[in-house]
Amino acid sequence: MKRGVVDFITLGCSKNLVDAERVMQQLEAAGWTCVHDPEEPKGEVCVINTCGFIGDAKEESIQMILQMAERKKKGKLRKLIVMGCLSERYKAELEEELPEVDRYYGKFDFMELTKELKIKNEKLKTGCAAYERKLTTPKHYAYLKISEGCNRMCSYCAIPLITGRHTSRPMEEILDEVRWLVSQGVKELNVIAQDLSSYGLDLSRQPSAVNHQKRHLLPELIEAIANVPGVEWIRLHYAYPTDFPEELLDVMAKHDNICKYLDIALQHCTDHMLGLMRRHITRAEQDALIRKIREKVPGICIRTTLLVGHPGETEADFEELKQWVKEMRFERMGCFAYSDEEGTYANKHYKDDIPEDVKQARAAELMAIQQEISGALMAQKVGTTQRVIIDRQEGNYWIGRTQYDSPEVDCEVLISRQPSAVSIQIGDFHDVEITKAEEFDLYGIVC
Repeated sequence: MKRGVVDFITLGCSKNLVDAERVMQQLEAAGWTCVHDPEEPKGEVCVINTCGFIGDAKEESIQMILQMAERKKKGKLRKLIVMGCLSERYKAELEEELPEVDRYYGKFDFMELTKELKIKNEKLKTGCAAYERKLTTPKHYAYLKISEGCNRMCSYCAIPLITGRHTSRPMEEILDEVRWLVSQGVKELNVIAQDLSSYGLDLSRQPSAVNHQKRHLLPELIEAIANVPGVEWIRLHYAYPTDFPEELLDVMAKHDNICKYLDIALQHCTDHMLGLMRRHITRAEQDALIRKIREKVPGICIRTTLLVGHPGETEADFEELKQWVKEMRFERMGCFAYSDEEGTYANKHYKDDIPEDVKQARAAELMAIQQEISGALMAQKVGTTQRVIIDRQEGNYWIGRTQYDSPEVDCEVLISRQPSAVSIQIGDFHDVEITKAEEFDLYGIVC
């Protein structure tokens, strides 16, 4: 056990990671040493940042709590703290079932744990800005969270039950954070929110003759970020297709430092399933939006997520979905099997009537289709020159990404570490000639 060390274990999404980084910054200002996702926890305090989105994620969080509780029982841990989505949603139940945890914090009170672990030392730094963080990503990229919560209330999704209504961060506060991140050496900003499309609707009202009309501020925000000196790449995550702010496409086409990349979860394609899922969009409207995105931002990489096995999904729905995926040829795609989450609209109003093995088979079949599409699209990159940012060394390769790839979830470019006249460093950008392609990876040489 190391005195004065806090081990942080973050489970779930990049939005959770930002929360953990904020807490770690404050704790280090108070005298602690924070270690993120240690290979072997050794600190006297452990903070587990949990996920409560779907069944598998909840199970992973519970197993990690039990693992650290056992460590505490053996005297290898002095204090165990749990924060994040799982404890926001199930705090009372967790306190009763797992009393070995010293304190539970949710999604919105987690900064209080910094008071619990405060160390008195007059020489220590004080007055950190709320957005300052201990970055756990490689220093050249970071996640930028611009809002919290969601108002959409899709049938299957527990996020609004956990995080509450959509709340945008003030634009100037975000821009202050961007400038601070650049001062820390960050070149690439991965902009994240549960619903990018709604950014600013709760901040701005435009006068009209009859009433006050809400307006989107996302295009204005992204343009302002693009104009901050030192920002070399901006990538957008988790847009919503309904009421999508189409002015954003003009901004994306205008600025070279906004990656031609848009993560927009579409979930399904048939009107029947879009209705059951409460997506408030039709297939025709969804298809028209995809066409417009590709027309206005030529060469854009669309990443999407699909959901199979939702109550009511028929074989006909699934067959149409497969054909649609073949027609759309998404550059990046993920697929999840439906998880029946208590408290959601689907849980209350539908019967979870599709067997688990059918759900998993549908997901696997869809991903097999996508693998073939991805292989064909990646093969088209052979012979081209791509701007690549270098993330790390691994074996005999430098590992990097193009503008079309987000960290950890997308494709990578493998560059041989054979002696070269070009000096390569982590965080550098290089022009790379693509020499070989696989379904989800590229190989190349520095030009």
